Amino acid sequence: MTPACIDDFRLLAKARLPGFLFDYIDGGAYSESTMRANVDDLQRLKLRQRVMRDVSQVDLSTTIFGRPAALPVALAPIGLAGMYARRGEVQAARAAEAAGVPFILSASSCCGMEEVAAGTGVPFAFQLYMIRDRGFLAALLARAAALGVETLVLTVDLIVHSARYRDVRSSLTGPQGLGARLRRFAQIATHPGWAWDVGVRGRPHMLGNFAPVMPEGAGLAQFTRWVSRNFDPSITWADLDWIRRHWSGRLVIKGVLDPADAVAACDAGAEAIIVSNHGGRQLDGAPSTITALPAVVKAVAGRADVLMDGGIRSGIDVLRAMALGAKGVLLGRAWAFALAAQGGAGVTRMLDLLHHEMAVAMALTGQTDVKRLDPEMLQ
Repeated sequence: MTPACIDDFRLLAKARLPGFLFDYIDGGAYSESTMRANVDDLQRLKLRQRVMRDVSQVDLSTTIFGRPAALPVALAPIGLAGMYARRGEVQAARAAEAAGVPFILSASSCCGMEEVAAGTGVPFAFQLYMIRDRGFLAALLARAAALGVETLVLTVDLIVHSARYRDVRSSLTGPQGLGARLRRFAQIATHPGWAWDVGVRGRPHMLGNFAPVMPEGAGLAQFTRWVSRNFDPSITWADLDWIRRHWSGRLVIKGVLDPADAVAACDAGAEAIIVSNHGGRQLDGAPSTITALPAVVKAVAGRADVLMDGGIRSGIDVLRAMALGAKGVLLGRAWAFALAAQGGAGVTRMLDLLHHEMAVAMALTGQTDVKRLDPEMLQ
């Protein structure tokens, strides 16, 4: 099948990946109501069709994190992307570079930041959580700066892990006895193409960014134990002072839904804010990001750039978010599905599809500059 949309990439990813990995990408927290709302609430926004407005020249370019972007999108940080395709983070970063859009490397990537930097020609942004081990955190920031990273994306909504029922049912999490291991092995055995290309040739079982603090091997089991001890639920806005002492680049706060938190992020010196509910993977019952976006934009009042993630499944969704005030959007599951389906070529194809969908929707709504969209674009 030649993918015609992001949902097609999802179907191809489901066929290619072992079940526990597909459910890890596809699932959300608890009953997944917030994850569904992210998609459904975007679909409810209707576009205002306009005609006879000279749309012979449509400009989709903007700036994101202070750098030019050919499209108003960035690839969001996705943990364990090297499990979806061989050396997946490098493949995705190259596709983003070719398309002229930012790539945000997850701290919990399989490919370490040095490997991604060696495989690309432009700086990526680096995503991080607040970690109790401040010595290691400072060293991680220094490693990123030495590689030319200009933007730090601090995720603030993963201070504790939420329950994800699908991961328990698939045996990715939960009790890890012999039965769980056998169930995962059976899922891998029925996907020999993935097992050879990714599981054997791709060596995805090591998390490169955390190797220095895991001398016994930065595997998934070791990483899970380390995270449970080191993700810091005591953080407050005052902790950004510590970040600023160790990071001189651009600071972006990801995981904001409440206007008061957006104001606090601005007061703490954030240059950009990402309206995000972690793809519906943390607080189930929280509002969708598209419904939270307008109030955050109003509260920020131009003090910082506001971006949004969650539920983006088409170029039309990108424009819906921008009409309500987002400067751009982050793609999460969209590129994870594409990478799992067809590797870096899939990510390139997905971005090409979004480009075409945005250009068509801009023309049919009478818009010529993506930087000038406003609520008048919507019914």
